[in-house]
Amino acid sequence: MYKHILFATDLTEDTDYLVDKVRSMRGLTGAKLSLIHVVEPLPGYSYAYLGIEDIEGQLIEEARQSIEKLGEKLQVAKSDQHIEVGPTKTKILKIADEVRADLIVCGSHGRHGLSLLLGSTANAILHGAKCDVLTVRLPEEK
Repeated sequence: MYKHILFATDLTEDTDYLVDKVRSMRGLTGAKLSLIHVVEPLPGYSYAYLGIEDIEGQLIEEARQSIEKLGEKLQVAKSDQHIEVGPTKTKILKIADEVRADLIVCGSHGRHGLSLLLGSTANAILHGAKCDVLTVRLPEEK
């Protein structure tokens, strides 16, 4: 059975739906749990002209606060909470390797048409991971 689960979260309202699934999987397996959120880098030049300073730094700090709350909810030590900056798929797979995760859990929206053709983060993780990946279908927005 799984020994180390990596929960990849975008820290949106969908996170609460996934928390129950992650809790259940952890309860069934007794696995260690790590969390990861990736902040996509912002092109700095476009913000310099707007007079907005360190938007990326603010995003990172907000993510850190959110992941700490999630860590408390799921009883995950701060040392097992990861905030990365870069391409989402690459960073998730890097941390999965580093922590030796044998299962990555992430959410996935149903894709149709062009979105399906172009793929999604969950799809990229699924095809790039060296371990099992559980993609949880998120409820459709109404």
